[in-house]
Amino acid sequence: MEQIESISGYAYEDAELNDSHNILVPCLFAILKSRGAAKGSRVMDLGCGNGAIAELLHRDGFAVVGVDPSESGVRQAKIKYPHLQIDRGSAYDPVAEKYGKFDFVVSLEVVEHLYNPRKYAAAVYSLLAPGGTAIISTPYHGYWKNVTLAISGKMDNHFTALWDHGHIKFWSYKTLRLLLEEAGFRDIEFHRVGRIPPLAKSMLAVARK
Repeated sequence: MEQIESISGYAYEDAELNDSHNILVPCLFAILKSRGAAKGSRVMDLGCGNGAIAELLHRDGFAVVGVDPSESGVRQAKIKYPHLQIDRGSAYDPVAEKYGKFDFVVSLEVVEHLYNPRKYAAAVYSLLAPGGTAIISTPYHGYWKNVTLAISGKMDNHFTALWDHGHIKFWSYKTLRLLLEEAGFRDIEFHRVGRIPPLAKSMLAVARK
């Protein structure tokens, strides 16, 4: 698995939902419903971490496969959710060859960690059946949020270089849209969650193959 040792340092101590999950989940399930997701739909959770979101998707009736490079995340997921298929791997691997096509690819708070986001976007695209939908979340960055961070003196904290295996890419609507369009996606829309929209914590991009 290409480069997996270099990207597997993100550690998990349990298989519970975290604060970012709690912000993202209501919007995620609203999007799935609006896109006609039905029980039995195949969903890939790419960068599934500790499996907590995959478990919620499973409980809602979806056929879920989860993949993540974190050894501890996969271990915690297998302990708490032994009924789920959670494998160690990454978007840098030939995932479509291994797992086939899906109706939806969900990938929450992943793309900001990746050195090669174009390879990631290509992997997401390859995993989708024609007409399938990708739902990708990442911390939101826009003009007013960036201004607020600068004025409040929180730039160093927000864009910290001292978080091992932390955020290395910082996305706006424009840059994430360009990434997805380059990969071949269309009908791209965005949703903001957490705080008021100009200062949103995260955004979810929804794109169709």
